[in-house]
Amino acid sequence: MTSSAAVDLRQPETPNIAGGHQVIVCLPFIGDLVGGSHMSSLGLIRNLPRSRFVPLVVLHDTDGPVADLFRREGVDFVAAPVLNRLARAAPRNGAAVVNVMRTLPALVRFLRASNASIVHTNDGRTHLIWGLAARIAGAKHLWHHRGDATSFGLRRVAPWLPNRLVAVSKFASPRPGIFSAASKCSVVHSPFDVTKMAGFEREEARNNVLAAIGCSPETKLLGYVGTLVDRKRPILFVEAVAALKRLSPETKVAGLFFGNALNGLDEAAKSRAEALGVADCIHFMGFRYPGEPWIAGLDALLVTAVNEPLGRTLVEAMLLGTPVVAADSGGNPEVVEDGRTGMLVRADDPDEFARACLKLFSDAALRDRIVETARSEVRARFSFERHVHAITSVYEELTGGMAAMQRSARAG
Repeated sequence: MTSSAAVDLRQPETPNIAGGHQVIVCLPFIGDLVGGSHMSSLGLIRNLPRSRFVPLVVLHDTDGPVADLFRREGVDFVAAPVLNRLARAAPRNGAAVVNVMRTLPALVRFLRASNASIVHTNDGRTHLIWGLAARIAGAKHLWHHRGDATSFGLRRVAPWLPNRLVAVSKFASPRPGIFSAASKCSVVHSPFDVTKMAGFEREEARNNVLAAIGCSPETKLLGYVGTLVDRKRPILFVEAVAALKRLSPETKVAGLFFGNALNGLDEAAKSRAEALGVADCIHFMGFRYPGEPWIAGLDALLVTAVNEPLGRTLVEAMLLGTPVVAADSGGNPEVVEDGRTGMLVRADDPDEFARACLKLFSDAALRDRIVETARSEVRARFSFERHVHAITSVYEELTGGMAAMQRSARAG
């Protein structure tokens, strides 16, 4: 394999499951935007037991940010045989159907030539583009769902297209019904390097953040980590910073955005900060990788998102010892227990976020207790080992069924 160009897959080196050897798992990505799914996939790719499974990582965009990330992390990938022209929000109209049909023959040939037994897709566009190709090529399709349960694809496509489905939280899982994918879905939490995150010196990290934004040591550092999209409520984050300043004028505070913006939401956040008189308190840091040193330097992570399936930064903060204040929405309550492992507040209420922060800042014993409890619990629940075991169990279920069918066909 190579990390910069396509390879000739007409004579694959690794035998298929029919030979009783390693199983080739194709993991395709579009490559034009880095998100939590790529971080989770990195952990899976690195930790798959190579004696049983060989990852074949495929990118449609080999010069984009995902390619840059994989190169930095030493993950080999190949170029997809076709370009992708689906927009980030995959349309539900004829354009999507035309795109899938246009790319289908090349993807089927690619999967057959590579002897891929499983196609593991991780976002809405790859579900659509690669799912049907997997079926026609004779591979099993695993749909990894990271959105909410109301998404069009989960409700209308997942019941018939994939062989199996895994969701990152109960909230993200399909609801039972007559036409539903619930019966073939299981919950598999995203993985985290729990060992690596134990080694950060928080005081040093905090000083580095203060130096980067030019603030004094007594400044309280509040963080928003993630892409600036409407669902994650970047405007609400600005309003929460303003509410804290209003409720406690003597408290020096800085709000830091870590992430790239879509649809001009960075400009909208700047305008809102100016209107509320806190523009000097808001800092746009852009996407930072690795993010752990920055999260470790925060006094609190604010998870303002609504209907978030299960945000990675929430768990990362808990592992790093940064207290979390999260909206009581989506998958957040599956990780955060109010007053025990973090603070849960009413969604879309900036005053509630501000009050929770002030409570943490004024009660050191409460803050320390929350931090230690949170760190202990997420270490046990979100390790690479647990994630890899859960995913490979699904792989083995899928390929075991395939092998049984092949044996039956030969016997017949």
